[in-house]
Formats: sequence, C-alpha cells, structure tokens
Amino acid sequence: MHLVHPNILIRSFLSFLLFIGTIHVADARHIVGGEVYYSCTGPGSITDTRNYRMTMKIYRDCAGNGADFDNPARIGVYSHVNGVYTFVRMLNVNHGFVNPLEAQENPCLILPPNVCVEETSYIINLNNMPIIAGSYIAAWQRCCRNNTITNIIAPNNTGATYMIEVTEEAQRTCNTGPQFNNFPPIGICVNDPLTFDHSATDAEGDQIVYEFCAPLQGGGPLGVDNPAQQNDCNGITPDPANCPPPYNDVVFNAPTYTPSNPLGTASQISIDPITGIITGTPTLTGQFVVGVCVKEYRNGILLSVLRRDFQFNVLNCRSAVTAAIKADAVIDQQEFILNSCGNNTVTFQNQSVIEEYIRSYRWIFDINGTDVESMDRDATFTFPGIGNYRGIMIVNEEQQCGDTAYINVNVYPSITADFEFDYDTCIAGPVSFTDKSFTNAQILTAWDWDFGDASGSPLRNPNHLYEKPGLIPIELIVTDNNLCKDTMVQELSYFPVPPLLLVKPSKFTACVPEVIRFTNLSSPIDNTYDIRWDFGDGGTDNRISPDHEYTSAGTFTVKLEVTSPIGCYIEETFPNLITMEPSPTAGFSFTPAVLNNIESTATFTDLSSDGSGWFWDFGGEGGSFVRNPIYTFQDTGRQDIMQVVYHQNGCSDTSIQTIDIEPLVQFFLPNAFTPNYDGKNEIYKPKGLSFGVGAYTMGIWTRWGEKIFETNNPDEGWNGTKYNTGQDLPVGVYLCILQYKDARNRPFELREFVTLVR
Repeated sequence: MHLVHPNILIRSFLSFLLFIGTIHVADARHIVGGEVYYSCTGPGSITDTRNYRMTMKIYRDCAGNGADFDNPARIGVYSHVNGVYTFVRMLNVNHGFVNPLEAQENPCLILPPNVCVEETSYIINLNNMPIIAGSYIAAWQRCCRNNTITNIIAPNNTGATYMIEVTEEAQRTCNTGPQFNNFPPIGICVNDPLTFDHSATDAEGDQIVYEFCAPLQGGGPLGVDNPAQQNDCNGITPDPANCPPPYNDVVFNAPTYTPSNPLGTASQISIDPITGIITGTPTLTGQFVVGVCVKEYRNGILLSVLRRDFQFNVLNCRSAVTAAIKADAVIDQQEFILNSCGNNTVTFQNQSVIEEYIRSYRWIFDINGTDVESMDRDATFTFPGIGNYRGIMIVNEEQQCGDTAYINVNVYPSITADFEFDYDTCIAGPVSFTDKSFTNAQILTAWDWDFGDASGSPLRNPNHLYEKPGLIPIELIVTDNNLCKDTMVQELSYFPVPPLLLVKPSKFTACVPEVIRFTNLSSPIDNTYDIRWDFGDGGTDNRISPDHEYTSAGTFTVKLEVTSPIGCYIEETFPNLITMEPSPTAGFSFTPAVLNNIESTATFTDLSSDGSGWFWDFGGEGGSFVRNPIYTFQDTGRQDIMQVVYHQNGCSDTSIQTIDIEPLVQFFLPNAFTPNYDGKNEIYKPKGLSFGVGAYTMGIWTRWGEKIFETNNPDEGWNGTKYNTGQDLPVGVYLCILQYKDARNRPFELREFVTLVR
C-alpha cells in the first residue's frame, strides 16, 4: 500500500493584534504603530519654496475604553541645519475617519476572538516652505506603549515618535517619498515560517533600501497624576515647541532582543534590503515592537527616510480545517475506527470542518494490495469480505491548508435482532418476551430491551407487567462478541381488562347532599376503554374516576363495568357501598333589617327544619347556642351572620346572611347662642354624633354675604368675633352652613340662621 501523507499545513502570518491568545487583553487603548510619508505637490507661490502634503497614519488597539486618537494632534515642524534643530511651527491637525483593519484571510488558522485594530490618518499641508541648506522634520509624540510588550524595557512608560525628514536634495528636486504597500498581519504563529511583504513603492522609481531599525521614544508617564506635567517632554502629550529632535531610540532587552533581531536571537527574523520581504520563524510567543526604516536614494544621494513602528504578536495557532468522519471510535482525534456488521459496502459520513475552507477530498483504501480511490465528499467503498481494511481521507491535498484522517474499517459477520412475545389477550398479566436473534459471529453478548413504558431489561428472555394499555413499541438491541449491534422494533397490542376491579370512594357515609369521588384503582385502564358506572340512585357515568352527588338519604349499591377496545369485559358490584344520612335545612330571619350605631340590637328568628341543635356566629363578635337569640353589635359595618343547624344524626346545614350596622353621623345646629362672657352658651357649634365624619366644613356668614368664620374641626366653634379674633360682632342674625361626609362618604349639608344675643 502506498499512502500519501500531505498533512503539512503551510501556515502564514495572520494579523497584527494587541493582546490575543496567550497575551493578556488590556482594558485601555494604546497606540500600536504608525508612519509618516510625504509628497511634494509643487512650487509654492513664493520663489524658491515648495508645497508639501504629508500623511501620518496611526494605528491603535481598539479594545477597552482608553484614550482616543488625539483630535487634534499637535505636530511640530523643525529645521535641521548644520546639526542644529530649530522649531519652525506647530500644526493642530484633526484626524479623518477611524477604520478597522481587516485581518488577512488564512483558512489554515483560527485567530482568538476579540481581535481589534483601528487606523486613522492625519493630513498635514505645508505650503511655501523655503528651500533650505538642511532638512525639514515633521514629528508627533505620544505616550505610551502596551505594558505587555516583551522586547523593550519599561514599555508602559515609553512613548512613540512618528516623524518624516525631507532632505535638502528632496526639497530641490520636489521629491515624493515612498509609501508602504501593506500593513503587517494582525498576528503570526509561533514556530511557523513567516513570509511578509513589507515593501514600499516610490512613485518616481528611486532606489529603496530596507532595514530593521530602532523605533523612537516620545513622551512618558508624566501627567497621569499631575495634569500640569502632561505637556512636558516626558509627559503624555509633549509640547512640540519645547521638545525638538533628536529623539532617543527605545531600549531593547539585550542581548536576547535587538533592533535587528526584534523577535529574539533564536527567531532570526530578517528583512531583505532590496525587496523588503520579512522572513524567519518566530520561536517565542508574545508581543514585540518592530521598527522598519526605508531609505530613498537617487543617484547615490539620500532623499528621505521612511520609518514605520509596529507590533508583531506571536501566538499559538491552530488549523481551521480538520479531517473527520463519523465513526464508532476515535483515537487521538486522528484515527477513526468504523465497524460494518454484515455489510461489505460502506458509505462514509464526512464530518470534516470548516467546510467553507475545504476545496477537495481524496479517499484511498488498500484493498487486496491495490489502492482504490474516491474524490467524493461522502465516499462509498465495497470491500471483498470479512476482514480489516485501512485507508486515509485527505482534505485539501497539496493546498495551503489541509489535514488527513486515518481510517480503520472492520467488516464483521452479520447479526440479526428478532423476538416474539406471548400474553393473555383479555386478562391483564405479565408479557413474556423470547429472544430469536442470531449472529454469524461467535456469540451474542448483550440484550437491551425497551418495553415502551420507560422501563427495560438486560435479560435475554424477560417478563414484564404493564400498568397501562395501548399500542406499545417494543425495541430489542442485541450485541455480539464483535460489538456489532442490530435493532428490531415490534408493536404490542395490549388491551386486557383488569383482573380485579378496585374502587375507592372519598366517603362511605355522608350527609345529604354530598359529592362522592369514586377513584378507580383498577389497572390497566385508559380512556379508550368503555366505562359504565351505576351509583344505585338512578345516576350513571362513563368516566374512569367520576364524581357523583347524592341528594337523597339511604344506602346505595354501586356497580362498575369495563370493556376493552378489543371486547374484553369485566364487571363488579359493590353492595351497600354508600350510606347517605338525612340533613337539616338551615334558615333564619332578623329584625330590624338595618341597624346603626345608635340602635344596634337585632332579634334573630330560626326558620330551619329537622334541627335538634343550633349555633350562631355574629360576624366574629360573639356567638350563641340559643335557637332564637338577641344580640347587640359592638361595631358598625356589614357583618356575616352564620347559623349552623345540627341533625340528631350529626349532619348539619349552614345559612349565612349579611346584616348592616350603619355608622350614623348626626348633627343639628342651634338657632342662638350668648357669647356674653358669663360662662354659659359662649360657643356656637353643632351638636350630635361625629363618629367617622369626613370633609367637615362649618362657615358663618353675615346677612350681607361676608364670611366671618370657618373651621374644619368638628370640636371647634364660633365665639362671636370675626374668625374668633378681634372685637365682638354686633347682635343679630347670621347664617351657618355645615357640610360633611359620613363614614360611607355620603355628602350632607345643614343650614341654620343663628341669632347672636349678648
């Protein structure tokens, strides 16, 4: 047999990312890369000047809730002449749209979730810039980098500088500098070969030379705790006017990491100086800052230097494509064992994933020394007979992403499940099951019965008693010494009648009238059976467990008949099963029909029949055993009066009626009073009952309609002065109006002419 094993996954970079896989995901955004490039747009409007358009691209991790892109960004412009850097101007530039970076699609690899990198651009226009015997530099500084960066010292306290230098020669020739073609991937895989095209394009065809270089520092942590230090050169956002070039390189964790080996000496990552292609094999997981410098030459003269600062994130990756089939057993997620019992033709069910990344399938089986192949997704092979056969299924053979499943097929002798059952059709009893299964292997080893009622048995020939009738599916699964299985299902028509009818009434003795619950304990019975009840008082029912009301006294014989759907019949008579005792009839009247808090005594008259004892409950206030009681109520409101009448046999009847004790409010107004300070009849106010009064108002008016007194207090009266203060009012006739609501919120109004006499 000659099997091909192309399970070599050609894995590549994936994405530039911040804190993924084994890298901790921070809670704040950080600037993670950037570059500045320029173009000369032509001569300025002033002689010997140039106009420039510069573009600064900045990249950030967009996880968390940290700082946004600076808006505006403070960009410093400097001149560099004879080794001296001079501040020229500061530009406040707003950024453009914020766009997410898309990860490069690689079907071989699956990135961890929540990968998120965004970019934006700042457009810088410099017009009428004089041609100088030196360079112009545009720079932006910002703190800080991710504290999870592996290869530099104190990354969380180390900022970044992004700058471009326009040399004297570039000014004179109105040069346009190179631009990078691609941004690094969001992640790369440890121990996988890396090949990334980090080239740039120069519109004028100048010579370009690539090299790894140290990224630049810029800013620091000052200003986090003291905002006044934020614009220091070591602050979060350095002031360009006070922080000119030259800028320091970031400090690498030497000797393991250097600018030329940013992923570690063991990784041996390199960049081709001519093509800009980065190659190597990363050997350590983590997050690494990388700097790339592109020098532009024309006729051997340096025109500009394009710098990029970015992060490589090295992580453990896994293949997105996995070869798999449906099998009876799987070893190490790669070897699939499939047993075919009694069938030489096998159709394999392909379960390979991720299906949208799969382009081809190739099956190979060694059958009698010959490789038999198929390219179908779900392949079918016919094997010559009983035996063991080995093969493979290759996914994406010789493609970028592939995998191989190793298949072991066992073709075993046939096995057949079979059984029969026996039972008494009409009389409920156990069903006997007899196994008739057979195998061409050595022996049957296991029996798994499902009796269709949530029970089963491992016995070869079991018996089973059913509690419920019906058309019941019986399943038998048999297994032989090769672990081959076969299944047989048969339907059992089970509709016998119970061997004995059992009835349980809720009461055997009761008082008329009473509803008796007859519980049918007979089994098996369901709603498909014909049920006939005779309760002995002329009443009948066809429910399995009915309720029946007895309305007359006596002793009653109950009969039950049961017929199954196939005609099996049983009946049972229960002599003198129920005894109903006679009951009295309660009833009463009372006078008066309505009481109040002044007259609260009621007389009750018994109207019951067949009673030998009485009990009264007067709304929970009190009770009595007198046949015709008299009761005085202590409280107002509606009270439920209950009368219980007892028969001499112990049966009783109850009657309930409601009596109303009205909360009466009564006022009357005097027609005169004498506020003459003799201590008699000095105050004018209403007389009567004020229990439960609400919305009370009493006012006094003169004959000319002037209100001279008002109160909302039933206990407060008028003393004969205006609003009960000041000088005495003259003798005469005044109008009193009294308004109120009683305890049941009914409104009342009283009017009276009152004479003031002194």
